[in-house]
Amino acid sequence: MPHPQQRMAIAAVTLLLLGVNDMPSHAIGFENTQIGVAPAGWTATVTGSGDARWTVETDATAPSKSKVLKQSGRATYPLLLKDDTNIKDGFVEVKFKAVAGSQDRAAGIVWRAKDANNYYVTRANALEDNVVLYKTVNGVRSPLDIVGRKGGYGINIKVPSNDWHTLRVDFKASHFIVSFNGKQLFEVEDSTFGDAGKVGLWTKADSVTLFDQITYGEAK
Repeated sequence: MPHPQQRMAIAAVTLLLLGVNDMPSHAIGFENTQIGVAPAGWTATVTGSGDARWTVETDATAPSKSKVLKQSGRATYPLLLKDDTNIKDGFVEVKFKAVAGSQDRAAGIVWRAKDANNYYVTRANALEDNVVLYKTVNGVRSPLDIVGRKGGYGINIKVPSNDWHTLRVDFKASHFIVSFNGKQLFEVEDSTFGDAGKVGLWTKADSVTLFDQITYGEAK
């Protein structure tokens, strides 16, 4: 097993190969959006059934010290897609706080979305205390194997409710790297969706989740 310093070096080289250091980033803020309404430039939808409710709200604990994005609807998978994105290789990062939910308490990042039924998503869950990467094909979600391991279900890690956390995915070609609170968790290889698509945010069931400091970038 590699020494911790060797693992850090390997992770640094992997991220360099993905080109993350060369990506211009786009930061999304909601300071000019009215409280209680959906943000402009996004499409709120669902995978499955139900009604998503995405609104801009205030939270004194937010990392940005400004307005945040809240999902409080109930649906199979509430989804919010950034209208002006079409990215093949790049990254998405977000800070989130899982507030409530008895069925689920999840926060997810979406990339290469063709529509509400076809995309990749990685999500952290405060009820299950894990982070998992999935593909959703024709509305059906399936977990993907971690590189170097067959089977299993993501990575178990504490995701305390009502605390702010950082979730990030870096993606290039068929290779994806998932990081949580600044630490690389795992890598996944999959080629189901190889074309450019939209990035977005995701929750599940009755999750009430806040999102802040949303950034994304495209590899050139």
